[in-house]
Order: sequence, then structure tokens, then C-alpha cells
Amino acid sequence: MTDNVSHDSSLPVADVPAGPLAGRVAVITGAGAGIGAATAHRFAAEGASVALLGRRPGPLDDLAATLREEHAVDVLAVPVDVTDAAALTAAASTIRAALGRPDLVVANAGVMLGAPFEEADTAEWDQMIDVNLRGLLTTGRVFIEDLLDAAAAGRPADLVNLGSIAAEVIFADYPVYGATKAAVAQLTRNLRASLGPRGVRVRSVDPAFAVTELGADMGHEATRAGLDKMRSAITTITAEDVADAITYSVAAPARVNIAELTVVPTELG
Repeated sequence: MTDNVSHDSSLPVADVPAGPLAGRVAVITGAGAGIGAATAHRFAAEGASVALLGRRPGPLDDLAATLREEHAVDVLAVPVDVTDAAALTAAASTIRAALGRPDLVVANAGVMLGAPFEEADTAEWDQMIDVNLRGLLTTGRVFIEDLLDAAAAGRPADLVNLGSIAAEVIFADYPVYGATKAAVAQLTRNLRASLGPRGVRVRSVDPAFAVTELGADMGHEATRAGLDKMRSAITTITAEDVADAITYSVAAPARVNIAELTVVPTELG
């Protein structure tokens, strides 16, 4: 649902939301909760029009209503599963028609399902590979022409991939999750080399111990309890902390790319 206000660059300056992201069109996957929802709040507060993508219509619609009430920006809620390439392509067309062509994409959708290797449900492996890697790949592919066109026109263009500290640090009961995030890190570095010379800033944002819904649905009870214990042992970071870091990175001058951004609790050093 939208507020039926079209994205029109000819609007008088007084009608354009103020802020460093004013005039930009952002797409956020996994926007229904956690880091995705917090990032949507920050982007809207800074003046961007925002497309909210996620699997659950209810949270998306609620968030869209809140953002419209709090900020003078266009907001579009688009229920879609990032693992469905055809549906994501259709969602992109809906976004372009309602908001204009995106120049800021945050591939945030992800799942974290841990278990000892020999006890894991291999269906959970498939789910993590599908969402964390294939879904992220499809998100970038669907919107890359929009980003390249924005860059060619001299405007900022950003592709932000949500990674994890698990790409670099060993967590014994999360081998497949860590492998998917290591793949995201290497993919992002390669895309940066390919797209940076054409003006598209590609970066990874890698949180550690952020308190979100991530991990709440893992099937292995002991590993889930261990995650809760790890989070309670230190002063963790919040989804809003990560959203602040993402917003800082995309608001930098177009000549600057904060290529890799790791966001961790201070106690981790």
C-alpha cells in the first residue's frame, strides 16, 4: 500500500523532506523487524522514500503506516520472498512505478540457524543458503541497472549487503551460517571492484551480537539457549546502532565509499 503520492523531482523545495537522503529512493529487504525496520526508520527520518520488502505483510503495513505518520516521505510496503526471483522482479517494477527508480538498496534479509554439524537439520542449511546468499544475489541483480543508471547520472548509488562478524570469527555451532556470510563478504569485495569504477558504492556491514529476532527460530534448542547466554554475557548492540552505521555510510559524499563496516559491542574490543 502507498500514500498515492508519486515521486516527482519537480516538487518545490519546500515540499521535499529535508535531510542528507532527501530525494533518494531506498529499498530494504527483511524490513519487517530488526535491523531492516530500524534502517527504514533512519532512512525515512533523513528524507528518503522507502520501499519495505519482507515476507510478512502485517509488520510491513504497520511500519509503513508509522513512517508515513512520522515523516513526510513516500513509503511502499511490498510483501515478497527474496528467494523467489520472479516475485522480486515483479516487486521491483511495483517500486519503480510508485516511488521511482531506486538508488539505494540494502540487502538485509537473512536467517541464522545454528546446530552442531552432525546434529543439524539440513533443511536449515538450505534455508540459509537460499536466503543469505541466493536471496542477496537476486536482490542485487534485480536492482543493479537502477543503481548503475543513478551513478551514470552523477547521483549517489549504494548497494549495502548485510554480513556478519561470523564471516571472520569462528563460532563452532554455526558452520553453515558462517559460510554463507563469508560468501557475502567475498561477493561484496568482488562487486566493489566491478561496480566501484562505474560509480556504484558497494559495501558490507557486519554486525556482531546485535539483539534482534535473528536466531529466534533455530530448531536446535541447546544452540538457541547458548545464543541467549552469549548475548546476555555482554552489553550488546541494538538494531538501531547498526541502522545508524548503515545510514552514516550511505549519507557520505558520493566520492567516499566506506567499503567494510564492522559494528560490534565495545566489550569485544
